[in-house]
Amino acid sequence: MRVKPPGSNTPSGVSLSEWAVVLHDHHPGYIDWETFLRNEARLQRNRTNAGERPPREGEALLQGILVCGGCGRQMSTRYQAGRGYYECSKSRADHVETPRCRSVRSDTLDQAVARRLLDALSPEEVALALAAADEVGQRRARSTRAAELAVERARYDADRAERAFHACEPEHRLVARSLEQRWEARLAALAETEQALARATAAVAPLPPRAELEALCADLPALWAAPTTCNRDRKRMLRTLIADITLISEPGATQLRIGIRWQSGASEQLDVERPARAQDARRTPAAVVELARRRGGELNNHELAAELHLAGHRTGTGRRFDPAAVQWLRWRYQIPSPPSFAPGELSVHQVAGRLGVSAGVVYYWISHGQLDAHRGPANRHRIPFPPEIERACRERVANSAHIKTPTEILTAGAAV
Repeated sequence: MRVKPPGSNTPSGVSLSEWAVVLHDHHPGYIDWETFLRNEARLQRNRTNAGERPPREGEALLQGILVCGGCGRQMSTRYQAGRGYYECSKSRADHVETPRCRSVRSDTLDQAVARRLLDALSPEEVALALAAADEVGQRRARSTRAAELAVERARYDADRAERAFHACEPEHRLVARSLEQRWEARLAALAETEQALARATAAVAPLPPRAELEALCADLPALWAAPTTCNRDRKRMLRTLIADITLISEPGATQLRIGIRWQSGASEQLDVERPARAQDARRTPAAVVELARRRGGELNNHELAAELHLAGHRTGTGRRFDPAAVQWLRWRYQIPSPPSFAPGELSVHQVAGRLGVSAGVVYYWISHGQLDAHRGPANRHRIPFPPEIERACRERVANSAHIKTPTEILTAGAAV
């Protein structure tokens, strides 16, 4: 930073590691040096344009830690119609997409990983984790103590160099110059060790007290599902235990493989069902089609709809089967209907064709009770037509002066 006379400052454009001189407490600051280092570390972790993946507010819990198992790139997150998706968009942009690069709904993976996380945090596992946290705290204390001792040693060397410089007689210019150079080197070493100590202290946030950790882990599922727990907090909880997750999907497979790498270095694999496509989700179940094929040739639409309902089946859209749905099922899967006519039964047109009269004559006989008939499927007339009824109908045609055969009708029309 360059400090201007009024007290304002401007960024120098040089990173912290490249600073040649650091003068602590040279002028009053708004924050202390340790807070500044912590803020710089957090800003660095939040730089998404530099490849960092800080937890954000979206509902996709694996944002930033999900890796494509096909190309090895980090998967991006997008939201469409209020629903999150993970997709390997960079591989498509670079034209290196492989058949295993996939796009999947976020809730499909989030729910499976969250369940595995909560299952892993059993009381026994929590006890082991707390013991590990104690060990980590001790390691941090030892590493910090080593940095503190290095600072003390560098400060002692700098003080000795300063005393030697001040004890030198002014007329010994060459000796004084060498002592001054030694003093400056010791001061530079002291500044470097102080920076190392500050970085070691600010690199990792201190762990909460053990009692607080035990209270939080007592009912972790309730804490996870609490409405006061935001998605950013859930992501931080995931990242506390999970280092990264790899999505593996084979072309045409209905299952997704999820590789979880824990912060401890252990890894495991989960298999989850890939969500069905919209057209597949609305498709008639195979069990319904199989039952309809087996019974469709024996039952009419009303009877088959009743049997499908008793078996607990529903249409692809979740509705109850009715005759209209059964009729569509017959058309879609080419399921034959039961025979419309019993042996010895004929339709109106079949009777008319056999007797050589028009269909209106047969309808006249039926309406006036001269010929027995009943309704069948599709409301069609079914006429029992044994030989004796056929002889009676032929005699009626022969003895009637009003009934004309089609040949007689054509002959009369030609004569006119």
